[in-house]
Amino acid sequence: MILVSCHSSLRSQVSHESVRRWKRVWEEGGTDALRRRPATGRPPKLDDAQVNQVRTALEQGVQAHGFEADLWTLERVGLVVERVTGVSLSRASVWRLLTSRLGWSLQRPERRAVERDDSEIARWIAHEWPRIKKGR
Repeated sequence: MILVSCHSSLRSQVSHESVRRWKRVWEEGGTDALRRRPATGRPPKLDDAQVNQVRTALEQGVQAHGFEADLWTLERVGLVVERVTGVSLSRASVWRLLTSRLGWSLQRPERRAVERDDSEIARWIAHEWPRIKKGR
């Protein structure tokens, strides 16, 4: 049995139309008709076993899959997914796979010159910059 309270806080959160619809569904199908239904829509292209295969492959690293730079991109992940599972995914699907199903997040590499010498920069700031600034 469903009890619908007319408490003022409940009224502000649930519309009368929703209550009427729930009552009609309950009268036609009982309590089971009110239970949450599984999400509709197209099922994912990769099942859980395939997602685990992809996770294992990605954890091996970029260079293990023949790429030179140690950086995952959507295109590279898509190629690995296709090699491992035989399933071709769009960039958007690769993004959803990485973020929703694998729990990965976007990481951007720091842009630093290979030739950068932090000790030389510190020396320049300590010695050269004050000399230059004095000359003004």
